[in-house]
This record gives sequence, structure tokens and C-alpha cells, in this order.
Amino acid sequence: MTDWLPPARYWVLLIFVASALYAHFRGRVRFGLARALTDFTVLLAPINAAMYLFSRAPATPYLKPEQFQELALLRANWQVIRAEALKLNDEGYIKAAAGHTDIGFNSFFRTGWKRFYLKWYGVDMASAQALCPQTVALLRQIPSVKAAMFASLPPGARLVRHRDPYAGSLRYHLGLATPNSPDCFIEVDGQRYHWRDGEAVMFDETYIHYAENTTDQQRVILFCDVERPLRLAPMRWLNRWFGRVVMTAAATQNLESEPIGGLNKFFFHAYKVRLFFKAFKARTRLGYYLVKWALILGILAAIFL
Repeated sequence: MTDWLPPARYWVLLIFVASALYAHFRGRVRFGLARALTDFTVLLAPINAAMYLFSRAPATPYLKPEQFQELALLRANWQVIRAEALKLNDEGYIKAAAGHTDIGFNSFFRTGWKRFYLKWYGVDMASAQALCPQTVALLRQIPSVKAAMFASLPPGARLVRHRDPYAGSLRYHLGLATPNSPDCFIEVDGQRYHWRDGEAVMFDETYIHYAENTTDQQRVILFCDVERPLRLAPMRWLNRWFGRVVMTAAATQNLESEPIGGLNKFFFHAYKVRLFFKAFKARTRLGYYLVKWALILGILAAIFL
């Protein structure tokens, strides 16, 4: 009686495509459809669709930090956090990754973006505990903060349009030492905000966004991933499981003495392959895209035919 139904592998393909299209059309600002359907974020599209469906947070680019009362502790102590951040900045600890060992933010380093990790999905950062103990102590009081760092955007830096691949968190920024100017801003789904000292902003990082600092002053903020509030205990369990297994594997280091996660170890070697294809693309764009689509179609054929 079920002979007329398509094989299960086609249902899997349909779920991936439908989820990717939903992510593509949920915002006002969009990438081209070809990029939306071939970007690596498609791999997480079904999980992200479930996160959106069961989310208790509003489906808007920006959210009100006041709705997350536990985060008020950070704003109340922003000057304490600022003092530790500026000391680290002056001593050169807020910096780019050493080599290709930070898969989540690798492209940001090209324009001078820098960071110092405070916590990362259950991974204790020994350097953070030693160098900024007061900030670490504050973060430990807020279990919903899954990852945190100090992030610097230097004068003249611009982060390209992007969207984060995983919808299990929301992004929180607390201004520490900023130009306090509209010329140093972030734009999320076409809506612009500029950082101010002691002020917090919260947004859904799976909407397309970019940042730019056209002033002559550095911007330093506290940057946090906050667990997305979800309906139903099984969804909360799935989100936390994904964080422990996948996001933990993306852990990196502040100092060379600290370990890095398995995903970043893989990325270190995979990036060499990427450099080869970038050089190939520079020589012949047509050849590059022919190879790219041949690989994509070959993988799809192997799975679904």
C-alpha cells in the first residue's frame, strides 16, 4: 500500500531543501539562492528549522536584553569586565588565532578582528581563569551563557556579510570600550545598531549581518553566545547535546599551551586543500565552478540514486 511513496532518501533530501529554503526566506536580507542552497550551513538546516519552530524567543533580528534577566549581572558589572578586557588588550592577549585553528571566525582575522576566549561550550579556558578571573567568575553564575570572549574591531575593519551556521544560541554584545559612534556599527537583517559603552544589544546571529568600524578608535566588547530558550524538554536536550558534541569540538586556544578541539584540528589540515582550490579559482573561475558543481552533484547522486 505504500509502494507509491518515494524512498526515504528522497524524504531526507526534501527535508534538507525545505529547511534551507525556510532559512533563506525568513529574513529581509538574503544571499543569492544558489549560495543559500550550496552553503555549508545547509548541513544544519533541519536542526535549525526545529530550533526556530520551538523557540520561545521572538522571530526578530534584534531581541530585548531585558527579557533575559540573568544577563543583567553582566551589564551591572560592565566596568569590572572592561578593566580586565583593556588590560588584556594592552598586553596583547586579544589577538588573532595562531594559524588556521579557529574555524568559526577564521575569515574575520583577515581584516584585523581579534578575540580572547573566556569560555567555550563547557571547555575551561585556563588562560582566562588566570588573566581575567573576575569576568570568568561572573560568567560562571550564568549557565545560559555557553560561550564568551572579548572581541576587538580595529579602526577600518569590516566583517563581510554572513550568518552563523547554528541556531541553538542568540548573540549578546556588551559595549566595553567603543567609539560610541554610528560609524562603528553592526547591521542585522538590514537594521543598524552602533555600540555604546556599558550598553547591551542582543540579536539572532542566523540572520545575515555584518559589522564595520570606520572611526579611528578601536571597539572592544564582551561577546556571548546565549542558549536559545526552547519549548519542550526534548528540544532543550537536543540543543545541549549538540553543544557538548559538536560545538565543543570547535574549541580553540588563547595560548599555544592550551588544547584545541577535533574540529579545529581537522580544519587546520583542510584549509590547505581550500588554499589549493582558491588558487585554482584565481586561475580559472569557470573550471573552479565546473569542479564544484560536479562534486556537489556527484555527492547527491551517490546518496539519492
